[in-house]
Amino acid sequence: MSRKLSVEVQSIIDAQDNPFVLIDNDYNIVAANRAYQLAYGVTAQVVVGRKCHQISHRSDVPCHVNGEDCPHKQVFATRQPHQVLHVHYDTHAQPEHVRIKGSPIFGPAGSVYLGEAMFPLAHGDDLDCEQQRMIGRSRAFLTFMEGLTRAAETDLPVVLSGESGVGKDLAAEYIHRRSHRNGRAFTIVDCNAIAESVFESELFGHERGAFTGCIGRRYGLFEQTDGGTLFFNEIGDLPYPLQGRLLRAMETGQFRRVGGREILSADVRIICATSRNLLQLVANKNFRADLYYRIAAIVCEIPPLSKRREDIPELARAVLQRMGSRDDPSYRLSDDAIDLLLGYDYPGNVRELRNILQRAATLSTNGIITAREIRLEDDAQTLRADPLLAAAGGRGDEPSMKSLESRYIAELLAEHRGKRAKVAEILGISERTLYRKLKQYGLQDIGRNA
Repeated sequence: MSRKLSVEVQSIIDAQDNPFVLIDNDYNIVAANRAYQLAYGVTAQVVVGRKCHQISHRSDVPCHVNGEDCPHKQVFATRQPHQVLHVHYDTHAQPEHVRIKGSPIFGPAGSVYLGEAMFPLAHGDDLDCEQQRMIGRSRAFLTFMEGLTRAAETDLPVVLSGESGVGKDLAAEYIHRRSHRNGRAFTIVDCNAIAESVFESELFGHERGAFTGCIGRRYGLFEQTDGGTLFFNEIGDLPYPLQGRLLRAMETGQFRRVGGREILSADVRIICATSRNLLQLVANKNFRADLYYRIAAIVCEIPPLSKRREDIPELARAVLQRMGSRDDPSYRLSDDAIDLLLGYDYPGNVRELRNILQRAATLSTNGIITAREIRLEDDAQTLRADPLLAAAGGRGDEPSMKSLESRYIAELLAEHRGKRAKVAEILGISERTLYRKLKQYGLQDIGRNA
């Protein structure tokens, strides 16, 4: 087989439905099929003759040099097919999660080529949301993302399991956005915040006069979400008596408003999240077994941050970028700060990483976050060492209520980029009261330049 492929060989690779490239022993792309050219908006002349790692990884060295599982290295070493999960970059330098199936292609005179078929899983834009985005290239994260993408392609109920702070809400939103229900309602139900007395009214609605003080009809979340996705966050905290009511609605798709006689129906997909072991709750008779098997058609385990440490630098930079503008991030990490972040276990996972960085940003005076601004100690030690709290009146060995409040307000200001109205809303106080507290704690300038 020569470097210029015959019409017959080109026609064979063009018959592949998925993007497909042929690569020689020196990492040079020899051919690209029509599906590849259409998917990435390029002509064969643009990629043929260039190194595969330059095109797909924006790297001057092969991916195995950067510690990745490289199909090129494995296929040429073993002469056997090899599959990997990778992050590739499109022609606009945007990341894309893909599954690569590499196979040896044998040519004349003993020549061997690598044939790579690409199966896109998720584009970078799919992983984005208002507060944060799911980021990672570790094997644990890519494996999880493949399972999440497969779940999105079905309409089955899903349970997202993982430690607190791993991003179960982001995963649920990703499933919704990748499904055929995208564009319809995505409704969140916080199971640990909904009172038993109003559960049925919240989910199924009520008719006028259904109970004392009820002056009008209310449409419940099932009706409001018709055609969309209902996300039950921390389903393990749902009180046992309420579980049966939810199960009946899920099994039949039908319900009545409180105080109503009309049987209603709604087409909703159910996604649940939990940081608890639901099977253990079932064994302890704290969770209904029939409800568990109804919601757990697909179970996706989200890996904790401690199991994908190599993702921490990229995650940290993304958090800091959100605190600035897309083109001009306000904060940057020094090398010693990254080293410190890599050595921590993060019991609070991505949420804790975000809080640590927001706290560090309030301490940085020049936009550069060094190890000095990173606070990884336990809460009491952090409160004693934090200049913000010292200025706010935190004294002694134990943190006072005022120092705790001061820290919380400072973190909210940093998270919401100084927006006083939003912070006041979260705290449940008026803006006037918030301004008094800012003056009392010396926090007037926090978040102003973020």
